[in-house]
Amino acid sequence: MILHGYWRSSAAYRVRIGLALKGLDYVDAPHDLRRGEQDDAGYKALNPQGLVPALEVAGRVVTQSLAILEWLEEAYPEPALLPEDPIDRARARAMSALIACDIHPLNNLRVLTALRQNAGWDAEDVNRWAQTWIATGLDALESLVNPSFDAWCLGERPGLADCLLAPQ
Repeated sequence: MILHGYWRSSAAYRVRIGLALKGLDYVDAPHDLRRGEQDDAGYKALNPQGLVPALEVAGRVVTQSLAILEWLEEAYPEPALLPEDPIDRARARAMSALIACDIHPLNNLRVLTALRQNAGWDAEDVNRWAQTWIATGLDALESLVNPSFDAWCLGERPGLADCLLAPQ
């Protein structure tokens, strides 16, 4: 497996956590987002979105951190990232979607750059906007986390939602 990522990318970090929890070896293929390396033609051939992460497996490519983690869970079921109970599995996926879809885009480099360049916001405006919506998402997530567990979002060991939350 080859993991295309960037050390500061929270999305790539999610996948690194999942790979570590599963005890899987991989080759790291870094792409410096600050230098625009994700826009190189060679990388765009792997991932037309020009985003990280992308996971190469036996000549095939999986993109999007949540899809990669779901694939890891299906291909390498032990140790499990999802609980056995179907409702708890759905809850773990809901928490993960909240992080990936509602929180993460608001602190994404390309979104914040677009606000500065296209909307004319200064750094203070961007930070205030991001902090407002990130706090709203984290408050919602906190209400979903099972209070009977001390360390993890849902269960007695780290799981899918924890893979997404830790890098945020």
